[in-house]
Amino acid sequence: MMNNEILYILLPDYAAHEVVYLSQAIASDEYALKENPKYVNKVVAPTMEPVKSIGGFRTLPDYSFETMPDDYAALVLIGGFGWTTPVAGQVEPIVRQAIEKGKVVGAICNGASFMAKCGFLNAVKHTGNGLEQLKIWGGDNYINPEGYVNAQTVSDKNIVTANGSATLEFAKELLLQLKNDTPERIEMYYQFYKQGFFSIYRGERG
Repeated sequence: MMNNEILYILLPDYAAHEVVYLSQAIASDEYALKENPKYVNKVVAPTMEPVKSIGGFRTLPDYSFETMPDDYAALVLIGGFGWTTPVAGQVEPIVRQAIEKGKVVGAICNGASFMAKCGFLNAVKHTGNGLEQLKIWGGDNYINPEGYVNAQTVSDKNIVTANGSATLEFAKELLLQLKNDTPERIEMYYQFYKQGFFSIYRGERG
């Protein structure tokens, strides 16, 4: 049986808002925590030391790069400033192996820029924090500017990319890829947070 863990790679100074909607939908429905969730959220960091977000919150990893499992349901690269630091280089072989195994790989914000830097976007349609940033980060390794799409999120061949303002769209696309729920319920979840409580329930409240 396939490991049902979704692995979120968090580097120091990660963007905490980019993990919220996806991880919440995985772990809970609209009423409570799921008793038997289809997937389980796990945090992977460079070491087992707490990893700090941009806002100063500290998260305890479930795995380090050395102890993470070989099998899992999806790999998600959460953005932030850590992708500009040398430790990010340790993630390249992890992502390469995930792509070779056909795993679902999500990358948002600077995580998508890192994917361009490593050449992982050269055979797929994709997006990120603008084509210019992908070209700057990617350098000679990024040879697929024609594959860039001006969109909040893009999914192609198990790779989901998004810009840093697309947290909800990123979550929705990964939830669909993972078949976390029916497409209708995933769309409801997306619209609830995109439109807001009072927009969604206006009809019921007269």
